[in-house]
Amino acid sequence: MTEVNSPPSSTPRPGGWTRLVTARPRLSLLVALVITALAVLAGSGVADRLGSGGWEDPAAQSTYATKALEREFPDSQPNLLLLVDSGGASVDAPAVAAEAQRLATRLTAEKGVIGVGSYWQTKSPALRAEDGHEALIAAHISGDEKTASDTLDRIAPHYRGTHGPVQVKVGGMVAVRGEMQTIIKEDLARAEMIALPVTLLLLVMVFGSAIAALLPLGIGIVAILGTNAVLRGLTEFTDVSVFALNLTTALGLGLAIDYALFIVRRFREELSAGAEPPTAVATTLRTAGRTVLFSALTVAVSLAAMLVFPQYFLRSFAYAGMAVVLLAAAAALILLPAALLLLGHRVNSLDLRRVFRRGRPARTSGEEGTAWARTAALVMRRAPFFALATTAVLVLLGLPFLGVKFGTADDRQLPSTAESHVVQQHIRDGFPGNPGGGLEVLAEGRATKAQYAAYKDRIASLPGVLRVDGPLVRGASAYFTVLPKGEAVDDTAQRLVGEVRAADAPFATKVTGTAAVLVDSKHAIAERLPWAAAVIAVVTLLLVFLLTGSVLIPVQAVLLNALSLTAMFGAVVWVFQDGHLSGLLGFTSPGSIETTLPVLMFCVAFGLSMDYGVFLLSRIKEEYDRTGDHNAAVRHGLQRTGGLITAAAVILAVVMVAIGTSRVTNTKMLGLGIALAVLMDAMIVRSLLVPAVMRLTGAATWWAPAPLRRFHARFGLTEGENERPDRGAGLCPGAAPPRGATSHDGPAANDGEGMADASGGLRAIR
Repeated sequence: MTEVNSPPSSTPRPGGWTRLVTARPRLSLLVALVITALAVLAGSGVADRLGSGGWEDPAAQSTYATKALEREFPDSQPNLLLLVDSGGASVDAPAVAAEAQRLATRLTAEKGVIGVGSYWQTKSPALRAEDGHEALIAAHISGDEKTASDTLDRIAPHYRGTHGPVQVKVGGMVAVRGEMQTIIKEDLARAEMIALPVTLLLLVMVFGSAIAALLPLGIGIVAILGTNAVLRGLTEFTDVSVFALNLTTALGLGLAIDYALFIVRRFREELSAGAEPPTAVATTLRTAGRTVLFSALTVAVSLAAMLVFPQYFLRSFAYAGMAVVLLAAAAALILLPAALLLLGHRVNSLDLRRVFRRGRPARTSGEEGTAWARTAALVMRRAPFFALATTAVLVLLGLPFLGVKFGTADDRQLPSTAESHVVQQHIRDGFPGNPGGGLEVLAEGRATKAQYAAYKDRIASLPGVLRVDGPLVRGASAYFTVLPKGEAVDDTAQRLVGEVRAADAPFATKVTGTAAVLVDSKHAIAERLPWAAAVIAVVTLLLVFLLTGSVLIPVQAVLLNALSLTAMFGAVVWVFQDGHLSGLLGFTSPGSIETTLPVLMFCVAFGLSMDYGVFLLSRIKEEYDRTGDHNAAVRHGLQRTGGLITAAAVILAVVMVAIGTSRVTNTKMLGLGIALAVLMDAMIVRSLLVPAVMRLTGAATWWAPAPLRRFHARFGLTEGENERPDRGAGLCPGAAPPRGATSHDGPAANDGEGMADASGGLRAIR
């Protein structure tokens, strides 16, 4: 084994990427400022062009039937409901009936409104409350989501409120979607007002320097504004969900801060080791820059997996997520180096923590990493205990998910005081058969009255059917309404969908309705979920292999990342399905989880877990390449990144909790659930489980068969200054470090006045 006795004679020459992004830093920042200003203009008004639906499969039988019924029988698909309350009088009282009929006649004359019907016209028991004091006027607002929303905004003020002897409230699906869109926009603005100042405060506590703290925040704002412009452009070609804006804000701030934390911290380490700013930037891009690139790719792949699903709700998060991740990485790898080059040592200016130190000396990097070094040593000494204990705790926390019940998003996503929620709750509580919650059967093909009657009797005889109405015949088409016993989307209603679809008929039938949409959505997700999981697993395995050169580490990464999400899924069921803490958190539990939410949360949380996993593994790999000592490399990796990962997780969790203050239940679930997943991953999995498992696997952790070793030697990338031995340079595994050379990560490195390691910042947070 050859020992290298002297450091290289010259500083490594900056690579092409470094020269490109730092050649004209002022010009780069000016161009970025102009592009950001254009993004502000391009993305303005994006929220008004986004939809609030997208949970259905566009190729499903229920979707086809819904569109056909809207076209042929618009009165069968009411999306606007006027709840007429007669006070203490009966809805059949002459004065009440006259006023209600006047409102229905007026509604019929409104532009864009078709298929108006009411209890006073049809005398249908389903449109009259059981206590006789409320009844419904139903109508259909035609057009797409945007057109229907505009129509509702125009006409609703003329119907809402007191009209003679009656009080009117506006509800229906178009009203639910309109209120949801308005509330999401308001809540997002409030979340940003909460997240930005708190994030800035935490960054100041992590970095000490106000200048260094502003850099990650600036990168996040650039990523958010750029993604808004991308989403605005996409609305010209496809449907995009308004919920995607929440992910844009959360990931834009969270990932940009993660990446900027990693890069700024490494840059300051290089400065503290004596490097000049240009050299420090070059080293940072060769090391931390590579890690950021790998991290961004892994997160983007996790989010891109949602493109395999047909629901535009999920696809929207893929569009927003990939855009914001790639823009955050691009800003961190292009704009941030230019800013650091211009700032140089001034990146440490405005040390706001000096006030709190009051004459106490600043901690050195070594002192700040001592706690993490002790943690790493303890975990590795008791590796079997920590591996078993943490795994058992995570599995236990995930057990509630075994009782998950899937449902559809409805008015109960809204606050209990929202008008459309109030209307639907009155219908659920006081009207027979849950109007609007039945199944609708589209019959295509000419048939006789006797054939229709026989089919109706056949459906009515099914055990889960309360009543069958119809048929209404127009030309060669007809439709029936089937009211199920019990709730609109419970297990009985879902079984009834299959039974109705399987029933013999002398004509073609298609079934739609809330339960049918749920059945079709669950089928679409179950059919494509293995493909999404395979995409995530295969690409993650490949990327982590390229980073580490190991066969075992990628497998560990995928399995431990998946395990880290158990607490999130268990909490989602325990809190949002079962209703625990609903009073404290301010939501109405529908008794189920919307079908697409677990898929969305898995893809987002898995990507963020890989983000932190790459940070830790890259530092372990760097140290292992330098020394060849597996145990020391694991300890060193946790010591150097434990504080950084935990601080980044706390900041991202703050952003997600701010999103979780939303009054819309799905958004609340997304924000709080991912905040929990991020904290569990950083504080339990990365800090305890990963080092314990790597200690147990020992030197075998780095094994790979010869063909894969050759592949990695040619195509693999790693963070680190030294070339790997298998590339013919640097040290052999186990060799001592060069005498006289200073490790950039060694405990002797001193950040200097105003400098702070991320772990020290975390102490301040604590």
